[in-house]
Amino acid sequence: MSARKKTANKPHQGPSHIRIIGGQWRSRKLSFPILEGLRPTPDRVRETLFNWLQTAVPGARCLDLFAGSGALGLEALSRGAQSCTFIDMAPASCHALRDNLKNLDCQSAEVVQRDAVQWLQQLPDATNGQNTVSFDLIFLDPPFNKDLCEQICQLLIDKNVVSERGFIYIETEPRAQLVNHWPLHREKTSGQVRYRLYQNQTSA
Repeated sequence: MSARKKTANKPHQGPSHIRIIGGQWRSRKLSFPILEGLRPTPDRVRETLFNWLQTAVPGARCLDLFAGSGALGLEALSRGAQSCTFIDMAPASCHALRDNLKNLDCQSAEVVQRDAVQWLQQLPDATNGQNTVSFDLIFLDPPFNKDLCEQICQLLIDKNVVSERGFIYIETEPRAQLVNHWPLHREKTSGQVRYRLYQNQTSA
């Protein structure tokens, strides 16, 4: 999903494609630029994740951090999510995402070209556990081997970004160790990717 080397903003030759697995846009193929290190979440991983989330997606407000191709957020929108905010700092990725959303005639998504950490930092601090910005599904696929997960997770907590009973999906390299800020719901390893799904159980 994310660009593993975020400094690589120039596309290599030709576009690549993702395929929407389920929902209203099932089997639609969408192009995205080939950026160094950008690897969309594989179909098999997406299928497993959305099987885990099948009852949580309809009507959900989603946040796709380090969006890259936008595969996870687009899959959620296809399956009935209410909205999705895509955050990525690569201009080429953001341009492709906007084009794909336009081609899908999707009016319920926003693409923000910005560093994910900076975007979270600029959100208002939570006051007495309240915040006007909250999401039911958060997809977090940061560049590997950059130790960004803990910083992002702490910001999600500090800014009260996760809704009550909301889910947080985190994709990392297999050996990455994470502090369990939320109860672990499911986890699995596939090839060079370890993916975990947490659920917030703290009342907002």
